[in-house]
Amino acid sequence: MQAGWWWCALGLVLVCSEMLLGTLYLLWLGIAALVMAVLSLLWVDMPLALQAVNYAVLAALALAMVRKLEKRKPSLRVGQAQGEEIGREGVITEAISPMQPGKIRFAQGVMGSREWVAYADTAIAVEQAARIIAVEGNSLRVEPLAG
Repeated sequence: MQAGWWWCALGLVLVCSEMLLGTLYLLWLGIAALVMAVLSLLWVDMPLALQAVNYAVLAALALAMVRKLEKRKPSLRVGQAQGEEIGREGVITEAISPMQPGKIRFAQGVMGSREWVAYADTAIAVEQAARIIAVEGNSLRVEPLAG
C-alpha cells in the first residue's frame, strides 16, 4: 500500500478526533497529514524519512500560523470573570484563615452563584464584610473591609 494512503488515513483520524475533542490543534495536524498524503501520492518515490520531515515542518507551520491568528483576536472568556466582579462586597458565612478557606455570600449572585468558596491572606470572622480582590479558578480571593 502506498504511503500516501497511510497519510490520508492519519489525517482523517486526526480530523475526526478533533470533532470529538474540540481542541483546534488536532485539526491542523490532520490537515498537515492530508497535505502530506497529496504530496506523497504525487511524488510516489519520496523516502519515508523525507515524508516524516515534511510532515513535521507542515505541522509546525500550521500550528505557528494558528497561534499567531489566536493572538490577533480578542479572547472571549465565556463564564469567567473579566474583572467586573472585582470589588464586589459580601458577608463571610464560614470563617477564613490563611490556612483554611471559608465561604462568602453575596446579596446578588456573582457569576451565577450567591455563595462561593473564599481564600484570604488574613483571618476573617463570620458575619464580617469582605470584598473580592481576585477570581482564582472556582474560588474567590477576598480581603476584609476596613471599618
